[in-house]
Amino acid sequence: MSQILLPYNAFRKPVIETRSMPTLLEQRNTYIEKMDTIVKKAKEETRSLSEEENTEFETAKTEVEKIDKTIQAEETANEFSKSQSQQTKSTQTGDAEKRSLDEAKFLKFIKGEERALDVASNGAIIPETIANRIIMRVKELSPIYQRATVFNVNGDLVFPKYDPNSITASYVNDMTNLVATNGNFTTVKLTNFIAGALTQISRSLINRQDFDLVNFIVQRIAQAISDFLERELLLGVGGTSAATGIFVDSDITAVTAGSATAIVLDDLVKTQMTIPEQFQPDACWIMNKSIFQGIRLLKGTDGYPLLNQDVTQAYGWTLLGKPVFITESAPSTIATGLNVLAYGDMSGLYVKLANNVEVQVLNELYSTQYAIGVVGYVEFDSKVVEPQRITRLKMA
Repeated sequence: MSQILLPYNAFRKPVIETRSMPTLLEQRNTYIEKMDTIVKKAKEETRSLSEEENTEFETAKTEVEKIDKTIQAEETANEFSKSQSQQTKSTQTGDAEKRSLDEAKFLKFIKGEERALDVASNGAIIPETIANRIIMRVKELSPIYQRATVFNVNGDLVFPKYDPNSITASYVNDMTNLVATNGNFTTVKLTNFIAGALTQISRSLINRQDFDLVNFIVQRIAQAISDFLERELLLGVGGTSAATGIFVDSDITAVTAGSATAIVLDDLVKTQMTIPEQFQPDACWIMNKSIFQGIRLLKGTDGYPLLNQDVTQAYGWTLLGKPVFITESAPSTIATGLNVLAYGDMSGLYVKLANNVEVQVLNELYSTQYAIGVVGYVEFDSKVVEPQRITRLKMA
């Protein structure tokens, strides 16, 4: 905002015009005029300032100095803000330019116009920006992976596993020894299992200028990885060859249904109430569509649906007040001894997924089909580290 300075008065203080200026500057000008009036009056009467006039003068002078410091501080802050804004804009522009260059380089590699110089380091095969897009898309596609506790790191991870019931508190009498209890700690190790996803791309699509090839590859690979991860996070058999899923993990305490052939409302209530109250806010249901359909069709003796009052959203994607996530990877069969659904706070499931997605292009394998193959590899593992957060319903 521009400032118009009037001629200096007797005290060498500029009077600032206040057209469209803040009230603070109006106050400043008022104090300066007051100082000028005091001195002019004494000069006209050919006398020195009285004690009262000296006090008024010094008070006005102090206020002007305070306002000047405030204005200077505001100008300094505005300069820093402008500098920060320019820096942020520059960073965003730099990120956009880097992404554009990365995609251009990746396209050249896909089309065979540029050779990968260092397959092991992964940098020449797939830029970091595209790898991050794949990982983020996987998270968007799988709500189970999204709700799990995820570590995007390389190498093995070891977590302490603690039994919350192993340390208890009790009443004690004066001058008596407190009996110690030992906390039971074990460890859970997340290692590296390699998963791959292969997609074929027509060379006709590659040669089209109006086709977003990078986005197509990201979507296809992310979808394949997401489907695989979701299946393994639920049904992974564990051991030394695969991740461990929540329907398989032996550390999860299951609720046994009253029947081997049907799920009733009592089974659902018992399953939900197994989870401690502190973990209920983020709890959800996970089940197959066929299982959820049977639950929604439960009727009382009067013929009305038992869960009618819980249908609060379109198509009833809630159950007993908690969201339901439908997945084809969950068990679909009701039979003796089978786990049929899961409930709880899925952050108790720990997932290690390496950030560096490695992509390889197969130019020769599908050459007779006028296509290429694009393979995406990830390293991951999963286990339930906090089993008190999750439970399952198991048929009798």
